[in-house]
Amino acid sequence: MSDRDPQPVERQLPTEEARDLLALVRDIAQREIAPKAAEEEDAGRFPREIFTLLSESGLLGLPYSVDYGGGEQPYEVYLQVLEELATARLTVGLGVSVHTLASYALASHGTKQQKVEHLPAMLGGGLLGAYCLSEPSSGSDAASLRTKAVRDGDGWVIDGTKAWITHGGIADFYTVMARTGEDGPRGITAFLVPGDAPGVSGAAPEKKMGMKGSPTAQVHFDGVRVPDDRRIGEEGQGFSVALSALDSGRLGIAACAVGLAQAALDEAVRYATQRRQFGRPIADFQGLRFMLADMATQIEAGRALYLAAARLRDAGRPFAKQAAMAKLHCTDTAMKVTTDAVQILGGYGYTADFPVERYMREAKVLQIVEGTNQIQRMVIARHLAGPEGRRTGP
Repeated sequence: MSDRDPQPVERQLPTEEARDLLALVRDIAQREIAPKAAEEEDAGRFPREIFTLLSESGLLGLPYSVDYGGGEQPYEVYLQVLEELATARLTVGLGVSVHTLASYALASHGTKQQKVEHLPAMLGGGLLGAYCLSEPSSGSDAASLRTKAVRDGDGWVIDGTKAWITHGGIADFYTVMARTGEDGPRGITAFLVPGDAPGVSGAAPEKKMGMKGSPTAQVHFDGVRVPDDRRIGEEGQGFSVALSALDSGRLGIAACAVGLAQAALDEAVRYATQRRQFGRPIADFQGLRFMLADMATQIEAGRALYLAAARLRDAGRPFAKQAAMAKLHCTDTAMKVTTDAVQILGGYGYTADFPVERYMREAKVLQIVEGTNQIQRMVIARHLAGPEGRRTGP
């Protein structure tokens, strides 16, 4: 390795345990995930065995209580684990983030009995989760969802279709938001639905421009019966549960975006220090050096932003505005950095022989999932100026 090859990210971690944890994650990422990433993404293969390994290694429940099989790590640490995984392969980093999101409702709003019964398997028993909020006709306007849950004796019957579900059709459990009452946000309730429940089925995965190894599909609920003890929280509380989960989930997307951008920067530095034109490495040319400097600066800014939001969360302070800022900045940065990486590699960057074209295709979805970046700007503006449409005059 030359002194101009990319170096591992220097991390500020709160404990020696956290440093050991990141070392374990980096080892798994380099040995088990990165070597197969390009081939498996090209083939559209989901690496379920990697998620089994992560579960066995205690990496699928990091932010949750050790009493139920979690790792009880602060978000400051958990998000840096996600970043390392996403640097190796976005399908894995994003998959862990989605699993954590799917586990959030039960971990945060479930009864003690529900947690004892379900969380250990969800967090460390090899299960994989999915989060079901969006529908074919309700994406950004999530409160208009139409999937219904109707009381039937001592349980519920769920009917409807969810859309854009990561792990749709392969998940072992689904956290489902369904309408149990009036129109609007107050009529929505959360349920924990087994993936193998009769009436649950996944459609064919969407054909996407990137992240082909991560299945995204509609999930159909056709007369799915669930007992009342799989209702999470009170009736009508589901939308607030969903929004609370998304605040934390947006930080996961931000960390994954930084990891993807870091992978693109590393590849650009590696190429620029080895590729020679006009008798010297192209990294010696000022125009390209400035591109690398800008890429690195934006990545560091994104990392600092998501960690600042995570530390607010860990301290029990409001962090929704900062989570939206982190998701917005980090995913926009990932799109810009991956595009610049393709430019630095020139014609080679546009071929599948190098990973940067895949990184660029993958970056785009991060500006869309868990609230588009236009929605993030709306969230931030509401914190600054209040809700839209308020009267300020007589």
